[in-house]
Amino acid sequence: MNFMTLAADVATDGGSFWFPAPSSTIAGEIDSLFNFILSLSAFFFVLIVGLMLIFVIKYRRRPGYVQGSAPDHNDTLEIVWSVIPALLSVLIFYRGFVGYLDARTPPAETYEIKVNAKKWSWAFQYPNGYIDNDLHLPVNRAIKLTMTSEDVIHSLFIPAFRTKMDIVPGRYTTMWFNPTREGEFPLLCAEYCGTKHSDMLANVVVHPSGEFERWLEQASNLLATLPPVEAGKILYTRRGCVQCHTLDGTAKVGPSFKASFGTKQSLADGTSVEIEENYIRESILDPLKKVRAGFRPVMPSYKGQLKDPEIDAIIEFIKSLK
Repeated sequence: MNFMTLAADVATDGGSFWFPAPSSTIAGEIDSLFNFILSLSAFFFVLIVGLMLIFVIKYRRRPGYVQGSAPDHNDTLEIVWSVIPALLSVLIFYRGFVGYLDARTPPAETYEIKVNAKKWSWAFQYPNGYIDNDLHLPVNRAIKLTMTSEDVIHSLFIPAFRTKMDIVPGRYTTMWFNPTREGEFPLLCAEYCGTKHSDMLANVVVHPSGEFERWLEQASNLLATLPPVEAGKILYTRRGCVQCHTLDGTAKVGPSFKASFGTKQSLADGTSVEIEENYIRESILDPLKKVRAGFRPVMPSYKGQLKDPEIDAIIEFIKSLK
């Protein structure tokens, strides 16, 4: 997609040349302040550069021109070009400060979702314990994200909501927003976090009123409604396995799952292991204990994040790959 096509798509979606369509309650104020500062900068740029060009032409050195006397001080001009910028700076600070307080102060009642970031996937945990790698939300409801990281600094950024917050290992950070438009929006990591940083993506799915609760109930009962292999395939995508393990035999950050079950593989310590149920389970819960030869020990542990039935479903899915 070229730049003009991208700009046309954004404009069609209700966005502007600079931003996608505003889709949260704070997005409008942020856009308004941005456009105000941009217009102000453009106005003074044209004014200053224009006056410079006029003066350069009018007072240029030329034959027969005699320099006359010129004033070296003008109180009125100095007051004007001091007071007006000062007032504009105070106005910009006031609007920015009020907007910042609104963005950092959630309302009394919010729907809280926990976020766990790790190289290179997202895990969004809902109040009933269900975890998904996409962020599903109800429309027109205040949402609070409580976020932490397992490894390095990440940054959760949702351009359509105009909201971004760093996520730091060993502590919790929070952000809140109120989505106002239904649909799907991109979510990305805005802090370089390693070789697969650009793949640390997710979707924000904003559901119509009343549909979010039905989606959450259905998604939470995944293992009860689907065969283990199908449930394992969905968990492979939702829980971020897809970021490092392919299904086509190609090695990425981790080894491919294709036709791996039942094979014997070399480990980094010189020994070997058979890929069977116990090894897969151990690799999910304690991935650094037995690292495959030729791969770096970078996989995070899923201990406490995957239930036993979910691990069983993933094992069944891997077993089915021929």
